[in-house]
Amino acid sequence: MRTVLLALSLFALPAVSHAYSFTITNSSSSRITGVEVSEDGRSWGYFDIGRGIPAGTSTEVVWDSSTDDSGCEWQVRATFADESVSDPTSFDFCEEDLEIEFDD
Repeated sequence: MRTVLLALSLFALPAVSHAYSFTITNSSSSRITGVEVSEDGRSWGYFDIGRGIPAGTSTEVVWDSSTDDSGCEWQVRATFADESVSDPTSFDFCEEDLEIEFDD
């Protein structure tokens, strides 16, 4: 099973904004090929991560302006090169210095 780890600071932002970003760290042994987020756990939106996130690397991802009026609590999951999908995990994306780590 794939796991998701979280590291963040104690300071909160007032709302999710297109200028807000977070870091995705791939600590697994497989390339991340997709990252999805959902406010309700039923409807998922995709982050553009280009050609993916290679194992052992990190990348910064920026919220789209379409999320400006959304809440802070979201679920996130990753799809890997072997087509496995991590379990969704909830995060408060209004936290500063949010880092989401996907691991084996």
